[in-house]
Amino acid sequence: MKIIDGKEISNQIKQEIKIEVDGIISNGNRPPHLAAVIVGEDGASLTYVGSKVRSCKQVGFESTLIKLPSSITEDKLIDQINLLNTNNEIDGFIVQLPLPKHINEENILMSIDPNKDVDGFHPTNFGKMALNMETFIPATPFGIMELLRRYDIETSGKHTVVIGRSHIVGRPISILMNSKGKAGDSTVTVVHSKTLNLESYTKNADIIVSALGIPEFVKSNMVKDGVVIIDVGITRVKDESAIKGYVIKGDVDFESVKSKASFITPVPGGVGPMTIAMLLKNTLLSRKISN
Repeated sequence: MKIIDGKEISNQIKQEIKIEVDGIISNGNRPPHLAAVIVGEDGASLTYVGSKVRSCKQVGFESTLIKLPSSITEDKLIDQINLLNTNNEIDGFIVQLPLPKHINEENILMSIDPNKDVDGFHPTNFGKMALNMETFIPATPFGIMELLRRYDIETSGKHTVVIGRSHIVGRPISILMNSKGKAGDSTVTVVHSKTLNLESYTKNADIIVSALGIPEFVKSNMVKDGVVIIDVGITRVKDESAIKGYVIKGDVDFESVKSKASFITPVPGGVGPMTIAMLLKNTLLSRKISN
């Protein structure tokens, strides 16, 4: 069993990005600029966005954090997005999800300029990804593909089972792993909450990507020996003995599954750090395109 160290790989990627940014600046050009919009005071979102801002500084990006009240109207939020769309000093931006219930997330995502959509959620970019065209790939699936490549994990001809069908992880990773090329060429099955006899699929999987959001859902009896496990789940589970009052759990029962896995991502420290690294990579791509 080999642990896939997302933290180490993400730091490698950040260093590679920093070298490129240093080159951009040394040529007399401004550095890439990433903006983040956050609505309300959700603790997890604030922590995540804070990590993005720190990572920008680490690689030499400029960053802007726009904090808006949870009471903001949908129209006012779209006005703010339009300002970012037309600001030539901003290369890319994200709107942190989830949004308050009175705001339609689809309307917000559609209002983002696809050329600045470094989250890769706009239908234009999603369609380009499906057609294997250069575009912004959603950061978490992008990070998973990079981990598979850098650990030289064989995917061609393998059976990959994706647990979950969200537009953020499940659907895009199923497309990417089925596409031609490195870390692709896999035969993909997508299972979800309505799948009957789900275990019959996971037991025959060479690779499992779990993005379900149910702590320790995948048990040892659900996988075969030699399986590759990519655990995307990240759930706060109450634990009075922990300093913060909670612990972070993945979708996979790590302790029971690790003895059967050939490769496995831990939680935390696996896929999570890669998400921010690939967001930075998308922003650098946006900077190159706009330039």
